[in-house]
Amino acid sequence: MIKKAITAEGTVSVGPYSHAVESGGFIYLSGQVPIDFKTGKIVEGDIIAQTKQCFKNISNILSTAGLIFDNIIKVTVFLLNMDDFTKMNSVYEKHFSAPFPARTTIGAAQLPLGAGIEIEVIAKRD
Repeated sequence: MIKKAITAEGTVSVGPYSHAVESGGFIYLSGQVPIDFKTGKIVEGDIIAQTKQCFKNISNILSTAGLIFDNIIKVTVFLLNMDDFTKMNSVYEKHFSAPFPARTTIGAAQLPLGAGIEIEVIAKRD
């Protein structure tokens, strides 16, 4: 199996993993927590601010791979507090149009660096 690592400038890794890996025309993005690459810390603010930062990080990685949000086919959202679902969804819906990607939302007991959200995606080249 041939796989290619994708490393995006301006995106922070907090462990030994690639920002994304491409194999067979699919691009698997590692989960993105709301880290501001300028500070290396979780953005301040509520789940709306954190969700926006996750999408900024995802956008940066997609752009490095030559992709856009329309290339995303599957999203997994991990929420520390499921009561934040509606607020997260208000940001989420601004990034996609029909046909929407498949999605799973999971309530998590804990996320890296004390984040309130983590989002991972799978994209496909046209």
